[in-house]
Order: sequence, then C-alpha cells, then structure tokens
Amino acid sequence: MNTKPITNPNKTVGVILAGGRATRMDHQDKGLVNYNGQPLIYYAISALSPIVAQVIINANRNIERYQHFGLSVITDQTDSFNGPLAGVLATMAYTDADLLLVMPCDCPLIKTRHVQKLLAAQIENNADITVAFDGVQLHGVFFAVRRTLQQSLHDYLASGQRKVSTWQRQHRIIPVDFSNEPDILTNINTMNELSILEAQHQAALGHK
Repeated sequence: MNTKPITNPNKTVGVILAGGRATRMDHQDKGLVNYNGQPLIYYAISALSPIVAQVIINANRNIERYQHFGLSVITDQTDSFNGPLAGVLATMAYTDADLLLVMPCDCPLIKTRHVQKLLAAQIENNADITVAFDGVQLHGVFFAVRRTLQQSLHDYLASGQRKVSTWQRQHRIIPVDFSNEPDILTNINTMNELSILEAQHQAALGHK
C-alpha cells in the first residue's frame, strides 16, 4: 500500500526503478542480486542519498525485502508490469516534490557526482527533462524530470504506449554529456554480464 508521505515540495526526490520482471536474469529480482557483495540497489541508494530529500524505491516484488533498506517502497498503479515509466508515474502520484531524479537499480558504477551532474543540468537549464548521454545514445532511464509532467505521462501510458524515449521526446530534453566516462552507464541485464563486470572491477583493483 502506498501511503502518502509528508515531503517538502521544493525538494528533489530520488527514484530507483526496481519494478521490472528481469526476464533475462531468470526472473530474479534484479535489485536484490549481489554485485561485489552488496545488492545492486545498494549502489543506487548510495549514489542518490547524499543529494536528495528522500529516496524512493519502485518495486513490484519482494516488497518487504526492499523495505529493509529503510526507505519508502512503492508499487506501480497497475499489476501489469508496464515498464519503467509506470514506476515514475507511481512516484509522481506519491510525492509532492517538484523534481524527480530517476535511475535504474542495475547501474552500480553510477556515483553521487554523476547524479549531481544530471540534477545541476536540469536546474541550470530549467528543463522539463535532462537525460544521460554517453556520446552515442541517450540513456532514457537515467534522468531528471519535473513532476508537472505527471498528466502527460499518465495520458501516454493510458494510450497503451510504453517506450521511454518516445514520451521524453514530447518534452524539452537536455542531454547531459557523460561521453568522457560512458562506462558508468553500464547496466546489468544477465548474470553473465554481472560476472564480467565483477571480474573487471577485481582486475582494476589488482592494478592499483
């Protein structure tokens, strides 16, 4: 049950998207899968917590396990797993904050300075949406968005559409350039990808 919290409307909330089916990960709950000894969602919480008023987890399974992190956990408004935008919409309905800083649960290389850069670009440009850009493509699930777009997002999902980039392009987007370190946007979709990233991390530590 999504209980309405008391929040400062002038503050930014962080949103961690952990509500997917993770079909390529044998339907494991991706945010709870360990990477280097910690659940993947731990890294997202660590990145967001220093710069937002509140961190909210969007999850549709294992709610009690996510609640153990001591944060608000909200579910989609439907039970049909309608993709990341459904989690964003549920958060918009839950919070009174003006701005949402959104990231997925499966990008353990993103640090606080990266989400700070995304947030700073939104404030500086007074943009509807700022989206991470790796020099080649936009990474649509790592973005900052105004809650005033709630009705637009509701209508988009109600029309049966789901694609993140299609909805974002309906608004004024500012790309935020991470082309100098594109690897931080690496997301983990399979257990093999997780093993490779862990091995790379351990190799990097060995060379220090």
